[in-house]
Amino acid sequence: MTSGTTDITTPVTTVVRRTAWLAAALFWTAFAVLEGVDHGWLAGAFALLFVVLPDLTFLVAVDEAPGTAKGQLPPRAVPYYNAMHRALVPLGLLAAYAAQPLFSWPPALAALCGWLAHISYDRAFGYGLRTKEGFQRD
Repeated sequence: MTSGTTDITTPVTTVVRRTAWLAAALFWTAFAVLEGVDHGWLAGAFALLFVVLPDLTFLVAVDEAPGTAKGQLPPRAVPYYNAMHRALVPLGLLAAYAAQPLFSWPPALAALCGWLAHISYDRAFGYGLRTKEGFQRD
């Protein structure tokens, strides 16, 4: 008898999962915009920066990109890409931000909201973490 997990992903569960990620993306986007409006241009700039920043990890191995297959990320960039695309990283930082009363800097909160929006949009549109070879995980 073997113990293993079976993937029961169906088209319905995929649609539900992506819809939930899209709802989260819209929430984090709205939160980031509100932080920018409430706290000024610096908060808005940090939110925008962190919406884009996770994909700048591609630049780590831009010199290796011509030698990769279509849709493949150069393996040297994968650890950076995956670290910036794990939702638990900004969620943990958000919890730390909320838990401590001494440090309250609105641009940091806006940045975390932008980062979470980026991750959520990626998941909603079907992009996820990469294998060590640089291909999309199933």
